[in-house]
Amino acid sequence: MELPELAARWMHALTPTAYIPLSHAEIERALLDSLRELPDSPESVGKRLVSLHATGPDSLSATIEVLSTTFELPVLARLSSAYAQAMRMDAFDQQEQIKVAIVRAKQRVERTLKVSEARFQEVFDSAALGIAITDLTGRCVEANDTLAEIVGLESGAEVADHDLKEFYRPEDLKPLGASYRNLSEGRLDRFRDQRQLIRADGEPVWVHLVVSVLRDADGRPTHHVTMVEDISELHLLQRSLDHQLLHDSLTGLSNRQHFVSQVERQLDGGPITLYHLGLDAFAVVNNGLGQDTGDKLLKIVASRLGKLAAERNAVLARIGGDEFGFLTSNDTVTSTVEEIQDVLAEPTFVDDHGIALSASIGVVDRPPSFATAAELMRCANAALRQAKARGKRQWALHDPHDDARRRGRYALAASMPGAWEHGEIEIVYAPVHDLETREVLGAVARLHWDDLSHNDLMALADSTGLSLPIGRWLLREACAQAAEWVAEFGDGAPTLHIALGALQSRDEDLVADVKRALDETALPPERLRIALDISSVLAGDDNAVVLHDSGIVTALDGFRGGHDELAVLTEVPVRSVITRAPAPAPDSPLHQAMRALIETVHGFGVRFGVDEVHTLADAEHWRQAGADGVIGLLPALTALEVTDLLRAASQPPEAS
Repeated sequence: MELPELAARWMHALTPTAYIPLSHAEIERALLDSLRELPDSPESVGKRLVSLHATGPDSLSATIEVLSTTFELPVLARLSSAYAQAMRMDAFDQQEQIKVAIVRAKQRVERTLKVSEARFQEVFDSAALGIAITDLTGRCVEANDTLAEIVGLESGAEVADHDLKEFYRPEDLKPLGASYRNLSEGRLDRFRDQRQLIRADGEPVWVHLVVSVLRDADGRPTHHVTMVEDISELHLLQRSLDHQLLHDSLTGLSNRQHFVSQVERQLDGGPITLYHLGLDAFAVVNNGLGQDTGDKLLKIVASRLGKLAAERNAVLARIGGDEFGFLTSNDTVTSTVEEIQDVLAEPTFVDDHGIALSASIGVVDRPPSFATAAELMRCANAALRQAKARGKRQWALHDPHDDARRRGRYALAASMPGAWEHGEIEIVYAPVHDLETREVLGAVARLHWDDLSHNDLMALADSTGLSLPIGRWLLREACAQAAEWVAEFGDGAPTLHIALGALQSRDEDLVADVKRALDETALPPERLRIALDISSVLAGDDNAVVLHDSGIVTALDGFRGGHDELAVLTEVPVRSVITRAPAPAPDSPLHQAMRALIETVHGFGVRFGVDEVHTLADAEHWRQAGADGVIGLLPALTALEVTDLLRAASQPPEAS
C-alpha cells in the first residue's frame, strides 16, 4: 500500500479516538511524515502521536491495527513502547505542574483560608499517581491513598508512619540515596528513575519515580516530593513482547534471531558443534493430514528435542518451518546424531495417525574461532542440503573445500542474469558431423559465457529459473540467424539444431514459443531440429509429440540407454538420441555393450548422436561402435565466423 493511502487510513482510524486540535489535512500530513520516519525511528513516531494529542484510550490500538498490515512486529513494539513512555512523560509533566500547585497550595493553606486547604487536599488525594512528601532524612510526612495502594498498605496515613527507604530494595538504597542528596544539595532539580519496590506483603512491584525538592521562602531545601507510577503491567507487557520477538510462537523454542545471538556468545567459549536438522517428508504430513496435524507434530518434535537438549546442556531453536538448530560444546558428532535420530524415531501418534519421524542433519564441527555466527549458519544449511541429497535419515559434515566449490558455482548462477543483461552471454554454433560421410549435417546453437560449456550454463540457469527466458532468447535469435543463412545460401545453409534445458523442455509454452520464433523469423520448419531433455519425456511431458505433429524434427538429449529410455523410443516419435559418454575403446567390453545399445536404437529407426567429442580418435571409436554423428570435433564459432566460412565455401575456385 502506498504511504499517502496508508496515512489517510491512519487519520480516519485515529481521529474518532481522541480530540486532535488540527484539520484533517494537517493531521494527514503529520501522519505521512511519521510513516516515512517509522522504519528508522519508531520511537520518535510514538512521541509525535502524543504531541498531536492522539492520547485517547483507543488511539494506540487503532494505530497498531492500521500499521500491522505494512510494518513488522519489532517496529510496532518499539513504537508502542515509545508511545507508552511518552504518555508517562506527558502525565508526569502534567503531574509536575500539579505537584508544584499542590506544594504552593499547601504553603498557602498554612496562611490562608480553609477552603484552599480543602482544594489542595482534594487534588492530593485524588491524584492518579502515588505522592509522598518526605523530610530530608526520608521519613514520610504525608502520602496519598494511591501510594498506599501501590506499596500494599491500607491508607496514606499508614505510609506516613514509615521511612520511604523501607520500600526500596537493599541494592537500590545506595544509588537512590545519592540521587536524593544531589537534589538537596542543588546539583539536580529533579530526577526520574525506574525501580522495583517491595510491597508490605513482600511482593515486588515495578514503578516509575519522579522526585523533586521543596524549598522554604529562603530557598533552603525542606522536603522531597516523590511521585510514583505503578508500571508492573507495562513491564510485563514489555517482557512478553521481548519473548515474542525472540521465540517461536508455535513451539516456544528460541527463534532464528535468538539462536544466532546464542551462537555468537559461544563462539569464543571453546569448541562447539552446530547441527541443522530438517524433518524428512514433513511436507507429506502437511499435505496428506493437514496443517493442524503438522503443527502438532512440530510441537512433539520440539518437546522431544528439548528434553535431549536439557540432558546435554545444548541450545535448541526452531529456525525454519520444519528445521531446528541444535548447538552443543565438547561433543561427539556420531553419538549425538544417533541420539537425535533415536529420539525422533519413537512412535509418534497425532490425531490417531501413527507417523514415522526422521531427520536429515547438516553438521559444522569445531569451526575456527574467527568464523561468524552467520557464516556457521550458512555452512550448516549447506551441509543439510548435502544430507538431503543423499536421501532420508542422512547426515553430512561440512566440508570447507567442497563448500568453496559449491559457492563458486552458486556465485556464477547468481551473476548470470547480470551477465546476460550486459551482453556477456553470446550464442555460438558447433558443427554436427556425419561419421560415415564426414559431412557437416548442421550447426548446434549454444550459449557461451566465462569458459562454461553450454550444458553447464543451462544447468546453472535451471537452478535460478533463468533457463526459460534465456532459452526463449536463444531460440528466437538462433532462428533469426538461421533464416538469414537460408536467405543468403539456400540449400547450402546449415540446418539449425537447438538443445533445450530441462525446464524449457517441459515448459507448457514451449510449442507456442517454437511456432512464434518460426513465424517471426520466417525460418522453414524443416530447417530446425529441437533436442529436448529426455527427463521431461520420461516425466510424461508431451512436448516432443506435439512438436513432431507440428512438423518439427525432434531428438532426445541426455540419453543413457536405460530400459525406461528405450521404452520411450517406442512411444515418442523422435529422429535421434544424443548421449554424452567417454568413447569406448574398440577392444573393451564397453565397446561391445555400446555397439549392442546402438544397434537396438537403430532397430527403433532412431539415429544415435554423441556430444562433446573433441578428437578424431574418439570420433573413430564411436564410428566403429555404430554411432551416426558427433558434435564438438571443431570449435564453436560465432555467427559472423560461420557466415564467412559459408561465403568462402560458396565462391567458385579461381582459375590457375
